[in-house]
Amino acid sequence: METPYKIQASFFSEFLKPGHIVYDLQAKTKVEALDELLDLLQRHRHIDNKKLLLTRIIDRERLETTAIGDGIALPHARVNAGGDLAVAVGRSEKGIDFDAVDKRKVYLVILVIWNPALPGLFNHLFAGLAAYLRRPDFRRRAFEAKDRDGLYRVLSEIELRIPLEDKIISRASLLRKLQEIDIKLRRTPKASRAPLEKQARLLRGELDENLLNRYDRLMQRYGFAVAELVDGVCQGCNINAATGMSSAIAGSNDIYICENCGKFLVAARANKEKAKEQEKGKAKAKPKAKKK
Repeated sequence: METPYKIQASFFSEFLKPGHIVYDLQAKTKVEALDELLDLLQRHRHIDNKKLLLTRIIDRERLETTAIGDGIALPHARVNAGGDLAVAVGRSEKGIDFDAVDKRKVYLVILVIWNPALPGLFNHLFAGLAAYLRRPDFRRRAFEAKDRDGLYRVLSEIELRIPLEDKIISRASLLRKLQEIDIKLRRTPKASRAPLEKQARLLRGELDENLLNRYDRLMQRYGFAVAELVDGVCQGCNINAATGMSSAIAGSNDIYICENCGKFLVAARANKEKAKEQEKGKAKAKPKAKKK
């Protein structure tokens, strides 16, 4: 389905304006930072209901942090907030605790809010943002920008890419989590389903409509839609994936599709128990110091 926004846009500056940047965030907490950025968007009349958005974004953060590590957070919400897309950026000098995956403070917050009528838009933005923000040299330049205009110039260099059809740029962990919740819902009495249903709605709100349609068909037919790739083998059909795909999936947080069974294919999660056993083995192998 054709989308009304310009998917051809090649740079982040198509969506971000200098006036949408808070160079020196005063916030000391995650909630205060989100509130400060939403205030900016409300003053510029890019959003209608700040309270609704803050609640939605906080709910999303409780489900899974949007701090991707290395001092960067990408909070977002797919909500009909009065416009098609709103972007605000905040830079914190001292850093903010955002429950980041690497436990480090966040110094750059990029908030994205987009209309539910624009499926796939955040995937388009995220692909470009993540590609640039993972580069140490680019992050350093963004962190060391001397003022708002300097930060804007750095961020304007971000080139946006359209996701390839066979590799859906999204967070594999979100789709996997949606499957876990849907499986739990089957075993949960109706009276106790409300919290799980709320989490499922939040996750669905971030995923592309075409992806969800495929996911729902797979769930209905097989009972599950997302399979892990373990030692090069799809756990959905027990058949080896192509060598190129296996290499691409290893350590990736993107979503692929198994060429044999058609299920979504994601990288296997680390086996915590196996890791513990390996640590025990290392400890036993260490020679004990001799007593004098």
